[in-house]
Amino acid sequence: MGNDKIKDAETGVMHQQEVIAHTWTTCTIQDLLAKGEAEVKTGPFGTQLHASDYVEQGTPVINARNIGFGDIRPDKLEFISEETVQSLSSHLLEPNDIVFGRKGTVERHAFIRKEHTRWFQGTDCLRLRLKSPSIDPRFVSYCFLIEAHKRWMINQSSHGSTMTSLNQDIIGRILLRLPPFDVQKKIVAILSAYDDLIENNTRRIKILEEMAQALYREWFVRFKFPGHEKVRMVESELGMVPEGWEVKKLGEVCNILMGQSPKSEFYNDTGEGLLFHQGVTDFGDRFPIDRMYCTVQNRIAEAGDILFSVRAPVGRINIADKKIIIGRGLCAIRSRSGNQAFVFQQLKEQFKEEDSMGGGTIFKSVTKDDMQGIKFLVPSEVLIKSFEDITVPIFTELKNLTIKNTNLRRTRDLLLPKLISGEVDLEKLEVNIPTEAV
Repeated sequence: MGNDKIKDAETGVMHQQEVIAHTWTTCTIQDLLAKGEAEVKTGPFGTQLHASDYVEQGTPVINARNIGFGDIRPDKLEFISEETVQSLSSHLLEPNDIVFGRKGTVERHAFIRKEHTRWFQGTDCLRLRLKSPSIDPRFVSYCFLIEAHKRWMINQSSHGSTMTSLNQDIIGRILLRLPPFDVQKKIVAILSAYDDLIENNTRRIKILEEMAQALYREWFVRFKFPGHEKVRMVESELGMVPEGWEVKKLGEVCNILMGQSPKSEFYNDTGEGLLFHQGVTDFGDRFPIDRMYCTVQNRIAEAGDILFSVRAPVGRINIADKKIIIGRGLCAIRSRSGNQAFVFQQLKEQFKEEDSMGGGTIFKSVTKDDMQGIKFLVPSEVLIKSFEDITVPIFTELKNLTIKNTNLRRTRDLLLPKLISGEVDLEKLEVNIPTEAV
């Protein structure tokens, strides 16, 4: 390593730094493969894994769509039977494996943790298994989160206008810069502490969301609300409902504001004007992820408004956590009676299927008339108030936990390049390393 500066395009992983510690070494994945200290494996061929092999419950399969940035996205997980697993057991995943998507998601990867032991590698994935006693696989996973590495992976996998495609040769060319093993452990201990806090908060968020959803379904879908035994069921447009409940149109109970997109010349990412959200691109699990601003304030959603996607994919829902400008891909929904939690849960229940409205009809986009005409079940005011009294504190806690996670991610992402590059020297710094990390 004669040059103190290493270009992004040459490394694939590390960004430039002025001084490289003499105790750090470099190697490619191919170097590790040649020494038997790594293994790269492609997922099973389509001829080995058929549609008929998938089952409702069984061993989870990680496909490209489930690969995040160092994590696994559990939405739309598929499963295969134990019989299929046994016939293709070489594709079972182990803790510390790193999984890449082969097409379209080449800059992402999933780090396999203990809880994912014996999950299955999908057909559209590549698996990297590091076996070197001097390399911590989770340190390498953190290296792969550096922006320079993501750009390098995209550049290496691009072929004109076709979808990016990853292969074993590209994996082999990845260049790692490795500090001493104890320093790798310190870096992992610091960064994983943030990840563990984020994961713990995420679990709490999921439990709270499930509590609110379960209560809504118990009272307003199964009709097992307090005092239901004394209420007669009657026919309605939505089937049998408790007597006294009404079926109205969404436009009768909510104000609906359709978004409008200003010209792109008014957009910026420097914080001028108000935050701008065009559509679902920057939707989070519950609140949108702030990225773009706009200096022309056409259509404004207020904090607490429900954001509903009106262009494909129709029916995705978030909540505005602050005042924002909304583009033509969204509308903002606000309860006229202030019962936002009830409206939110009913819309979430109605729009469980992507791009569908009402009886399951698929829509590529919807108009204001479509939105206003959505059938909406209106129980008694007393029951709605009881529901709000229980769920509003849940929603408040959800927002607080989401803010905590946003701040944790921001701090971690600021630390990440400084630690991975060696800009922050940890060799003489004492770091409490959990037993499991040793």
